[in-house]
Amino acid sequence: MNNITDTLAIADTIVSVKKTDSGWIMHHIMDSRAIELPFFGEVHIPQFPLLFGIDLTPTKHVVFMWLSALLVLLVFATVASKYKKSIVPRGIANFFEVFILFVKDEIAKPTIGKGYEKFLPYLLTAFFFILFGNFLGLVPYSSTFTSNIAITATLAALTFVVTQVGGMMQNGIWGYIRGLMPHGIPWWMMPIMIPVEFLGLFTKPFALAIRLFANMLAGHTVILALIGLIFFLGTWVVAPLSVAFALFIYLLEILVALIQAYIFTMLSSLFIGMAVHQEH
Repeated sequence: MNNITDTLAIADTIVSVKKTDSGWIMHHIMDSRAIELPFFGEVHIPQFPLLFGIDLTPTKHVVFMWLSALLVLLVFATVASKYKKSIVPRGIANFFEVFILFVKDEIAKPTIGKGYEKFLPYLLTAFFFILFGNFLGLVPYSSTFTSNIAITATLAALTFVVTQVGGMMQNGIWGYIRGLMPHGIPWWMMPIMIPVEFLGLFTKPFALAIRLFANMLAGHTVILALIGLIFFLGTWVVAPLSVAFALFIYLLEILVALIQAYIFTMLSSLFIGMAVHQEH
């Protein structure tokens, strides 16, 4: 009887430790009203006054989203000032011109085609905003706001709006709606195709939101889980292996940060091109 009791007690301890470890990981990944700072620990964000009964106090994801937007403005204000002084870009202007030309020549121009210039400002803004946000999340004590489904859904919704408005401006409202139907299908298939095509309009931004959210969330979860193995097992023997694997995933996250910004911009450009230049 004592053996059974001891076994149950050990099992309860293991379960409680696992719950604690899981909570520790989620605490660092999920959004909150506090920001972690070196030497200060958690600093709670000051409470904002209610506006019409709505709490507008920002969370840490919102704070880092603002920081990413501010960095984009400051960086490209500096880049623009460099071009005013010299036609030939140098330094930071030369560095970011590579990315600008890449988005222009390798993403927008091939996927949208004629008239891509109208959508280039949005694509560049989305690309650098996501890119800066992804890299901010790799800085210690920071937070990855692109792992928040609310933020990625908002970015996808903006792509959805730009896609629909661009398609209607190019083809007219009725022409755009009519162009959603594949050309030459029999009339008796229309009751099936209309809801399918209508749902297709919303599955595209849904895929954009989930793809960015899931990839950024997964990488940070794996890194924290590998580091947590040291404390979960309660021994330093696994520390070298855990740290080595965590460092490898961290380096891989740098590549993922670039790839996810590219994929979001590429798919957004592709959806815009399909709406603007419909095949009849």
